Amino acid sequence: MSNDKYLMSFTVGGLFHRESLLLSSQFFELGDWDIVRKRVTAENLLQARTVSALKRSCREAVFRLRTLTEKELEFLVEGSHQEQGYLLWIAICRRYKFVAEFAVEVLRESFLTLKNDLTYEDFDSFFNRKSEWHLELEKITPATRGKLRQVLFRMLREADLLTAGNMIQAAMLSPGLLELIYQANRGEVLYFPVFESELTEVKR
Repeated sequence: MSNDKYLMSFTVGGLFHRESLLLSSQFFELGDWDIVRKRVTAENLLQARTVSALKRSCREAVFRLRTLTEKELEFLVEGSHQEQGYLLWIAICRRYKFVAEFAVEVLRESFLTLKNDLTYEDFDSFFNRKSEWHLELEKITPATRGKLRQVLFRMLREADLLTAGNMIQAAMLSPGLLELIYQANRGEVLYFPVFESELTEVKR
């Protein structure tokens, strides 16, 4: 059994692309995430239908954005739509070890072995394997497990790493994003379906 418990609270929303850009812009204006959350909640800047949904979405998106450095946040605001999606995927992997390990052990491994699609069975197999070492996963109900699977696949599609038909899409990491990744943690390249030999060399 692992003492390093998985955090499994990613059942809210998806990639939060639009919301993350708005929150990041607010952060550069206000300089404090707590103040950002208060303003966004008070003024419903995320245009949520209910107060509870607003608070959940804002809290979850901010948790992820807090994993990014200020330089990465600047890149998020200024980057292309695809670069933004990739950076948000990195933030999710930093926040959730379970997702990071799925990205490396299932998504990327499938890509490297020329398995073109990703299935719900792949998720279930991974979940069951991890349950042997993480007893907290055994406490998750079938309904919640299904929601986790659904949201994870949604995030992958929104990050442009899966097609609508769940076919794996090779990541097209730009030199600018690669440089950011290498500065923070070169190993985070492994969160993406990509052959390292095809990556653009970045001078450090």
